Amino acid sequence: MDNFDFRNPTKIIFGRGTEARVGAETALHARKVLLHFGGRSVKASGLLDRVTASLRAAGVEWVELGGVVPNPRLSLVHEGVALCKAHGLGLVLAVGGGSVIDSAKAIAMGAKTDRDVWDFYLGKAEPQAALPVATVLTIPAAGSESSTGTVITNEEGLLKRAVNSELIYPVFSILNPELAFTLPPFQIACGAADILAHLMERYFTTVTDVAFMDRMLEATMKTIIAQAPLVLAKPTDYAAWSEFMWAGTIAHNNLLNTGRVGDWASHDIEHELSGIYDVAHGAGLAVVFPAWMKFAMHRDVARFAQWAVRVWNVEMDYFHPETTAREGIRRMEAFFHSLGLGTRLADLGIGGDRLDEMAAKGTDGNQRTVGNFIRLDQQAVRQVLQLAV
Repeated sequence: MDNFDFRNPTKIIFGRGTEARVGAETALHARKVLLHFGGRSVKASGLLDRVTASLRAAGVEWVELGGVVPNPRLSLVHEGVALCKAHGLGLVLAVGGGSVIDSAKAIAMGAKTDRDVWDFYLGKAEPQAALPVATVLTIPAAGSESSTGTVITNEEGLLKRAVNSELIYPVFSILNPELAFTLPPFQIACGAADILAHLMERYFTTVTDVAFMDRMLEATMKTIIAQAPLVLAKPTDYAAWSEFMWAGTIAHNNLLNTGRVGDWASHDIEHELSGIYDVAHGAGLAVVFPAWMKFAMHRDVARFAQWAVRVWNVEMDYFHPETTAREGIRRMEAFFHSLGLGTRLADLGIGGDRLDEMAAKGTDGNQRTVGNFIRLDQQAVRQVLQLAV
């Protein structure tokens, strides 16, 4: 196990009706905020009205900025930065899922610098300050509600890039499983795939003596595998949603990567996929991850076999561990299919004509590699994508 520091300052407020506390919690940090959200769903559900009523009761003023879309856009981030600076706003409150929260984090960084916030995503500079961010979560998936991460898409060049900084841990996040009751089945399925991907990125490591975290990762994976079919079958199952939502948060709050180094190549590759084709992130991961596994399995067949046995209940073939590992991958693909997700690029309506472009963008023209479990250059990324065709 590697040395590590662990700190997660996000206050989690979990349970029924907890969105009523958003005004009082926000008032502890700012009296004038940017209220950031997506579109019709938060209005149609009445959630936005409940949030603004709570803010008003706590004496908090707000400026609204809606319009966040999946794979959130840099252009809207720039609008938010301008609003924060023009109105002297002191916090960005995100009401929505991972896309809204990621956009809010980008705005928070941009509001405290004279640089273009995109420079942080290109690695040209490190953020030195950020406005506080707070969230009311509506879609369990991205884990952004208590993570250091944000991912933004720049429409110019169709580039999707990430920033990680402790400056953008939300100061608080409200998690009410009831807010997920109206999610469409496709979003639920994508959320399950996204959460599993966060766990598997951490699970496949070259660091040894990490048995405790292995077991925690395996338990969290099995929780999502068990609960996703339940919430799809009964969208108002509060108990199932509670397990699903909390597992999604824990999957990405950095606890489960303590003492180990994860891979993250599948996320980097998927960013090129959704950056160009604007596919849902979870749907893209359901395609990329099995392909990456088939390519990378030879690096440590025993770890893949362990995952297959412990997570997917595959019977261990001690004489042929690769057979065990491949059966685990097959069962994962079958699970994704059972949720209504595809596992091939063709299932997303995508052909193989831009694989070279994605491989080049993902490695900056072969100037860098992606992944840690196995380092992938441009040619290797191309091979992974080919396995997904």
